[in-house]
Parts: sequence; C-alpha cells; structure tokens
Amino acid sequence: MGLELVSNLMEVYTAEDPMAFDHPEGDPWADFREIMRIEWTMDFKYKHVLGKYSKFFIELANRKFLATECKGCGKVWAIPRPLCSDCLSITRWKELSGKGTLESYSVSYFVPAFMEVEIPYILAMVRLDGADTLFTHQLRNYGELDNIKVDMPVKVAYATEPVDHPMLLMHFEPA
Repeated sequence: MGLELVSNLMEVYTAEDPMAFDHPEGDPWADFREIMRIEWTMDFKYKHVLGKYSKFFIELANRKFLATECKGCGKVWAIPRPLCSDCLSITRWKELSGKGTLESYSVSYFVPAFMEVEIPYILAMVRLDGADTLFTHQLRNYGELDNIKVDMPVKVAYATEPVDHPMLLMHFEPA
C-alpha cells in the first residue's frame, strides 16, 4: 500500500531550486522539494452577518440605492461606510437616485468559475449623482463592447430573479 490510497492524487514530483545560483553550497530546502499535487473539491457554507452595512442591502432589495453622508464634513460615500474616512465622523444614510456616470471600466474575458457571469465581464467604476466617491460593480445590457464609453450615463438596475448574495441585487447598465 502506498500513494494509491490517495484517490485524488494528480502527481508527485520534485521541484527544482529556483535560486540555485544563490546556493552554491547546495539547496537549503532540498528536504522539502518533493511535492504531492492533489485535486480537492471543497464545499463551504458560511453564515455571515452584514453588520452596519445591512441597511444598504435591505434597501437594494427594496429597489433603493443608499449611500452614507458624513455628519462632519458632508462627504457622500458610495460605497457606504459607517465612519467617514476623511474626518472620522459617524455617517448617516442618504438615498441616491441610482443615476451616474461611467468613470472607468475593465473588460475581463477570464473570471473565476464560481462567478457564473456573462463573458466578457465588465467591471464599471461609476460616480453616482450626489456621491463624492466611485462605486465599482458589474455593467450589463450594454450591447456591443464598442457601446461602452467613459463619461456615458449609467443607472442602477435591480435584480428581478432570486440571487445568492445581496450584492447581486443590483448592477449598472446604460441609462
């Protein structure tokens, strides 16, 4: 009996010293270069509390987009935060229209399999009307890639089907 007991074994190999040029006296890690590679499927279930951010997600479910406004300096944070990063004052909730402007975006043709999204995946950085910061989220329903332009008007669109995470209750699309 031996390695055949490991049902998900992919391979066993010896890794080379990547810095052999720096070890003329010999590889100090030689005893640790034998590598076992396995395929391991893990399934996790988490219970997670959204804490001070919960109201943001609750209101997304109600088709409202909330930011936070600093009581001290007046800065409006979208993505909301309970404490102003600029002056450390406690913020308060403020509803925004959900309309904004595309400031920048990234096009990705490769995303982790767990994301289960359309390819290409467009990550949009949006300045929402009434906010002082950018909100980063997916852009959908843009048609052809050539239709996406910096400074184009966008809006928050709300989910119409059940979602696995409250962050998926919204996305951006052209206005």
